[in-house]
Amino acid sequence: MTAAAARPDGFSIVQYAICLKGIVWREGLRFLHQRERFVAALVRPLVWLFIFAAGFRQVLGVSIIPPYETYVLYEVYITPGLMALIQLFNGMSSSLSMVYDREMGNMRTLLVSPLPRWYLLSSKLVAGTAISLLQVYAFLAVAWFWEIEPPPIGYLTVIPALVLSGLMLGALGMLISSVVKQLENFAGVMNFVIFPMFFASSALYPLWRVREASPFLYYMCEFNPFTHAVELIRFAFHGRLNALSLAVVCGCTAAFMLGAILAYDPSRGFIARRGVGGGDA
Repeated sequence: MTAAAARPDGFSIVQYAICLKGIVWREGLRFLHQRERFVAALVRPLVWLFIFAAGFRQVLGVSIIPPYETYVLYEVYITPGLMALIQLFNGMSSSLSMVYDREMGNMRTLLVSPLPRWYLLSSKLVAGTAISLLQVYAFLAVAWFWEIEPPPIGYLTVIPALVLSGLMLGALGMLISSVVKQLENFAGVMNFVIFPMFFASSALYPLWRVREASPFLYYMCEFNPFTHAVELIRFAFHGRLNALSLAVVCGCTAAFMLGAILAYDPSRGFIARRGVGGGDA
């Protein structure tokens, strides 16, 4: 090991890269072996796009609001929200696997690694985000036949927004997984997180319409991190930047990730209470 390649903690850049590759490869293989997970990730947003949006197209017309420069169909408006929904479900599913690994004892192999715990968790977060990108673009490929056609450059400009939103939602799921003790409880927690975040956001309707109906609900939507993830994707999908949403998403990502790292710390998190393998200490 050369001095240039060494890190202050004693590990080389190559060793960090090998660890990242191993975690990403493991998550990728798990995803490939769980084909129903891929199908389920597409079925939910496609049902909203093909059935819900078609039924409400005439009722919920969308006026000219940024980033749109003309009137748009309702299914065009909700597409960014459905892209974020895919990432939200993927983040929760990835965290569900952490709860499963903890109960089965598989997490022992990961947590006893000499590499820093923050790096192990970050690597798993990166792997989950990469999988969510594949799911989102598979959804966009199907949506294209439904005449969801953003500017061609939008398929590229939206990538950074998808990465940031995927990291934020994955970090949120990781934080939740750190405090859920049993696999059976995680499904209920998911319902208390996913549906309120999705419905109390700008994913299905513009916030100006929400404000007309209920100012209280409007402020709930404004303070919902998922709203800003949706708006970040919506603007990036049309080659524009929403600075406020960018700041909120980055800030929430840092906060959620820091919380997860502290929660998985042996002196603070579930490990001190339940043991490394998930059994009672």
